[in-house]
Amino acid sequence: MSKLSDLIKSYKTSDWKTISLFFLIMSFFTVFLLIPILYIFKGSFLVNGEFTLFYFSLMYSDPFYSQSIINSLIIAISSTILTTIIALPMAYFMVRYDFRGKSLVQGLLLIPLVMPPFVGAIGMKKMFARYGAVNLLLMQYNLIQQPIDWFAGGFFGIIILEALHLYPYLYLNLAASLANIDPTLEEQAENLGASGLQLFRTITLPLLIPGYLAGATIVFVWAFTDLGTPLIFEFTKVVPVIIFNMTKDIQINPMGYALTVSTLLLSIFFVIFARRYGSKKSYEMLGRGHIIPRVRKITGWKVPLVYLLIIFTVAAAMLPQISVILFSFAEEWFLTILPASYTLEYYKIAITSPLTTTGIINSLKYSTFSTLIDIVLGVTIGYLLARRQFPGKDILDSVSMLPLAIPGIVIAFGYVSTFTGTVLDPFFDPTLLLILSYSVRRLPYSVRASYSGFQQTSVSLEEASLSVGASPFKTLLYITAPLIMANVIAGGIMSFSAAMMEVSDSMILALKEQFYPISKAIYSADLRLGDGAYVASALGMVGTMIVTTCLLIANKLLGKSIGELFRA
Repeated sequence: MSKLSDLIKSYKTSDWKTISLFFLIMSFFTVFLLIPILYIFKGSFLVNGEFTLFYFSLMYSDPFYSQSIINSLIIAISSTILTTIIALPMAYFMVRYDFRGKSLVQGLLLIPLVMPPFVGAIGMKKMFARYGAVNLLLMQYNLIQQPIDWFAGGFFGIIILEALHLYPYLYLNLAASLANIDPTLEEQAENLGASGLQLFRTITLPLLIPGYLAGATIVFVWAFTDLGTPLIFEFTKVVPVIIFNMTKDIQINPMGYALTVSTLLLSIFFVIFARRYGSKKSYEMLGRGHIIPRVRKITGWKVPLVYLLIIFTVAAAMLPQISVILFSFAEEWFLTILPASYTLEYYKIAITSPLTTTGIINSLKYSTFSTLIDIVLGVTIGYLLARRQFPGKDILDSVSMLPLAIPGIVIAFGYVSTFTGTVLDPFFDPTLLLILSYSVRRLPYSVRASYSGFQQTSVSLEEASLSVGASPFKTLLYITAPLIMANVIAGGIMSFSAAMMEVSDSMILALKEQFYPISKAIYSADLRLGDGAYVASALGMVGTMIVTTCLLIANKLLGKSIGELFRA
């Protein structure tokens, strides 16, 4: 009772405006995040008003569903392993060594962030087809005698595309962790005789565990719940594709609910597991102040090794982008290593045909409105967390970051189950739900950017303004806002660029062609016979150019701190 009375007392003594904002924001999260998740649980456990576990038991007893779950797990685990193989050595060399062209390489390594894997899959399917560019090139030089089915069935193609797209998330986390390691720890180990692999295994690697787990969790959950890439590869025996196909039967088949709940629980399990495992040991260092990482010049035999690793990694990372670019400009690409001729015709179709034009306009509209919502909520939440003390502050902080741990396919399916039959019915007009789903999913970007801006701005400036008679609102408008504007704009740009090429929400919620955003228009165009894949590639490049522009502007505004937006 004492704790309850203290809580009530704290509410009474808190600023009523702060408390009102807190409850208003929590109401938004309740309606558009928590309730849809509860609806999914209700639909999976309550069938015809009775509690049942039948569909969960069927999920693991039926060979089709159980194999689909196994396939999704194998894809996620394999993608995480392959991503680690790519990101770990690159992070180590980029942080610990200095070499010519380092700044250029740092930019090239982040190129996969601008193109979703399902767009890259369109070009990669063509390039690695049985009589695609890769096989023709190898046969021309007599390296193989018969064509190789590189992506037979699409399973391995999905893993490769996921790894090539997701390794920057792990790379950014590992690079940040490496840069924060106190160099005196390694120097002391060297004084005691440790060197090379022993030094890395006993000192460096254990200190990388928190950063690795943060990045690996993002990679695992993304690969486990990705919908677009399996659809492009026509590999339907995975959980996200089954959930997508069950959306239209949501009112009569509870299996979709059960699969969505399982996806959510498995994702949360791995997030909690990573955090618990990472917190078992202490990774604190005694270094104080700014830490300058150990940077060495590459000498001797390491020079060709490092450059070879960099060239191979960058080439592999850019391969999906290169394949889509070639495909989008190719007039026809069949039985030749490179396109025989090039054209801009498919770009013309991509920006003029009814389907593609509608997709571009819809995405711009959805992303703009969702970004405005994110900016307003992000600044408000950032302000409350940085400048106010109130009961429930930790709850607000946790809930605002919760969308990072919840797959988009779960939120989208929850919206369909919750709002079908209401004024927001996605089967009638999904516009508002698409805007809200984009907003909820990308809100953490704006919150982190705004919160960082408030933290970097001295509160004494605001106190000085208040002391001369300015109101809190005027202080925020004329003092604080200009100082955090770069962070706010950068966070908004990040939210906008991510929403432009959002896949899961777009594929599930946009059920009529007139409401298709750009990602679903790409998928629909790719299904078209004849020039479908060429038009889809051109449309994918249009979306990629928009995202690239956004990222360049955000990078200009935030600089090196842009990596914080991609950290778990």
